[in-house]
Amino acid sequence: MIKLYNTATRKIEEFKPIKPGFIGLYSCGPTVYWNQHLGHMYAYLQWDTFVRFLKYSGFEVKWVMNITDVGHLTSDEDIGEDKMEKGAKREGLSVWQIAEKYIKQFAESLDLLNIQKPDVLARATDHIQDQIDLIKKIEKNGFTYKTKTGLVFDTSKFPDYAKFAKLDLKKQKPGARVEVDIEKKNPWDFLLWVTNQPKHLMQWESPWGKGFPGWHIECTAMSTKYLGERFDIHTGGVEHIPIHHTNEIAQAYGAFGHQAVNYWLHNGWLVFKGEKMAKSSGETILAADLVKKGFTPMSFRYLVLTSHYRQGMNFTWEALKGAQVAYQKLIDLIQSWQSKKAREKISDYDLEKIAFFKKEFQKKAASDLNWPEAIAVVWQMVKSNLPPNDKLDLIRDFDEILGLDLMRKAQVKLEIPKEVEKMKEERENLRKANQWQKADELRKRIEKKGFILEDTPQGVIIKKKK
Repeated sequence: MIKLYNTATRKIEEFKPIKPGFIGLYSCGPTVYWNQHLGHMYAYLQWDTFVRFLKYSGFEVKWVMNITDVGHLTSDEDIGEDKMEKGAKREGLSVWQIAEKYIKQFAESLDLLNIQKPDVLARATDHIQDQIDLIKKIEKNGFTYKTKTGLVFDTSKFPDYAKFAKLDLKKQKPGARVEVDIEKKNPWDFLLWVTNQPKHLMQWESPWGKGFPGWHIECTAMSTKYLGERFDIHTGGVEHIPIHHTNEIAQAYGAFGHQAVNYWLHNGWLVFKGEKMAKSSGETILAADLVKKGFTPMSFRYLVLTSHYRQGMNFTWEALKGAQVAYQKLIDLIQSWQSKKAREKISDYDLEKIAFFKKEFQKKAASDLNWPEAIAVVWQMVKSNLPPNDKLDLIRDFDEILGLDLMRKAQVKLEIPKEVEKMKEERENLRKANQWQKADELRKRIEKKGFILEDTPQGVIIKKKK
């Protein structure tokens, strides 16, 4: 049983997917106008580990993430300059060049930290028509009105607008969340389509005039496009609760008449020198900077996993040094274990211990993604009196979730019997010949030998069966 803290209810709940065995998950992604620093990576690393755990638990997962390359103003609300235009001016590039530059930097940071690429990385500018189509639905259902600034969402039509973030709208002052617009019915009403910025570098034709989408609509449009009008999980930072995610919820209600998301998960912040790491503070560190300072990026991944996603983390160089020491110790131990001769017989006591550690590790992970306690189980196992080969098998199993790349770093090779290798090659030949039934029979025979096959875009991966 997996239990998750659902921001919508402020409770830890048993997770029940909409479709048995399948999970649709959407994560708020980067605005690609500047570097994606460790504060951003903290969130993506937490959600990557979550996805790994879901897959480990037997679920098929479709992970979707947006890339914002239009519409996100320097405020998260309806005021300020478009961040993409700000980035373009800063570097003397076009908005499109800025987007490409920082999408590449984002991808490189993911690779350094062994964060899996989501199944769908959806750029906002590639989904303008999807956003227009969704706005049309909202408009048809009577949730919009026009002002001098563009097409506005009428929050008064959604009675539960304040519920998700527990907003006290009576205390909201005009201009506190949005620039005063005398045509707006409420200060917190928000733009779906912006039409009053003729000099904006990115504009498209629409039923409401030439303009560009508001920031909030892209996430609702792209999440529901790829995951359906109802999907399981939406993740993001706690800073998104009062505005961005509140507005997403309102948009879904306006378009579909119901909520799109069942579980909302929010991560805390990575704090550096007493402040949230952010570009505005000027104190940012990139994943690439870790390498320049002599750290393995995996030591940062290890450090992040010693924090609970909801609590965030206080980053210091001293803490990273400690994480690097611990990470290297694990690699050294793994290298020592693989040099030991395998025993011929396993005792009932060892079988019980192996089962205990597996169960405890999975229990901690399933308890609202408690990676710190899961890491504690790893060290408990490491210090136990289990034989080295069993420890090696367990750490390989645990690392499928943790993503610390321990086996490759320790250069551990999975010993695969020649018979299994031969069956794997034979299966590949059958697949090429479109003899799918015979290929599937071979897969089952391989599983009976204690191995499983994973078909990936990079080829077939063979793993030990859990």
